[in-house]
Amino acid sequence: MNVKNFERKENSKAEITVEFSAVEFEKALNDAYQKGKDMIQIPGFRKGKAPRVMVERMYGSKVFYEDALEELFPVGLDYAVAEQNITIVGQPAVVNFDVSDEKVAEITYSVALYPEAAMGEYKGVKAYKPAVEVTDEQVDAEVANIQQRNARIQPVEGRAAQDGDTANIDYEGFVDGVAFEGGKDEGYDLVLGSNTFIPGFEPQVVGMNIGDEKDITVTFPEEYHSTELAGKEAVFKIKLNEITERILPELDDEFAKDVSEFDTLAEYKESVKKELEEKAKTEVENAFREAVMEKVIAGMTVEVPDEMIDARVEDTIKNYESNFASQGIQLSQYLEWTGMTLDTFKVNIRPSVLQQIKTDLAFEKVAEIENFEIAEEEIAAEYSMIAEEYKMELEKVMEFIPRESVKTQIKIEKARNLIFDTAVAEEKAEEAAE
Repeated sequence: MNVKNFERKENSKAEITVEFSAVEFEKALNDAYQKGKDMIQIPGFRKGKAPRVMVERMYGSKVFYEDALEELFPVGLDYAVAEQNITIVGQPAVVNFDVSDEKVAEITYSVALYPEAAMGEYKGVKAYKPAVEVTDEQVDAEVANIQQRNARIQPVEGRAAQDGDTANIDYEGFVDGVAFEGGKDEGYDLVLGSNTFIPGFEPQVVGMNIGDEKDITVTFPEEYHSTELAGKEAVFKIKLNEITERILPELDDEFAKDVSEFDTLAEYKESVKKELEEKAKTEVENAFREAVMEKVIAGMTVEVPDEMIDARVEDTIKNYESNFASQGIQLSQYLEWTGMTLDTFKVNIRPSVLQQIKTDLAFEKVAEIENFEIAEEEIAAEYSMIAEEYKMELEKVMEFIPRESVKTQIKIEKARNLIFDTAVAEEKAEEAAE
């Protein structure tokens, strides 16, 4: 076996031709025969007992070629990858399979290569980072939200429904006199004024009294997620079962004591301000780092093969499915709610997936360029952190995770820190400066 040809193509692709000797090909043919003979029936022989020569005489000399290719495919690929010292991504394809008269076989593989990045500037990158400022109005708004969450719910009697109330209703929708799927519910709690229903629906519930029944006419928006209903007029038959209202607590020292460990409203507001500042600092820092990486990536030259993007997209889909499942939701439900197909969803997440791949490649390349020295203490600390995070014994972690993998991860983290620690924050965005 030998690599007869290795040719790099565009977009991190390559073609590799591996040659197999007549002896190697003969072995693959015989292995293919041994695996498939029990399924072969030849007149005059019991099933699975016909000699290979008889099978080839009856079905042709190339009858086992395709199965032999399956035998040789992984062996040749592994040999070529090791021989050329390359890393491939995605699933390789066979672009040519040829057998000479002397039974020397050749397989030409098309592979996607792990991309090689060429870095531009990655130290001292400048990006916009606004100052963090939390106003009294923001604090008051947050306190008001907490006040809303601590409201007391009580039934309404003796008056009609009004904005801010929660109306418990039964409803059924009709288009051209025909009930449509998903247009019926009973005991549904609708917050009037929340604009969660079709435009024009909630205002027509305002003014109704408990026990009232009414027909409400609305028009679905043109951009409604259901194309069957988009832009159409609908009539909803509704019945108002109950009205409840939210009674807000007074914003005073007693309120502060109820919702926090503070004794006065002033102290509580000060703590809320500090929390908002910490949250804003985190958001600003994340946005700053994202802007830095956008510039680093813009100055980087790399060709990411489609196979690598496709594989990461599939991994991302699996992560979405897992996250949704933890909330009791199926991905198919989410897609239905958002009016997307799975293919559309994949197209939508592809740009962010590509950006993440390029970010990872940048960190890896910087780690390679800088060639960081890793101390034994750092490796030990990383192993301990992993053991603690996954609640595993340290010895087991060290057994399962190779030392080189840990070193690589530490180097990548150092590369990440180097980029962000040397980045320069600008007080004005480029657009604003212009």
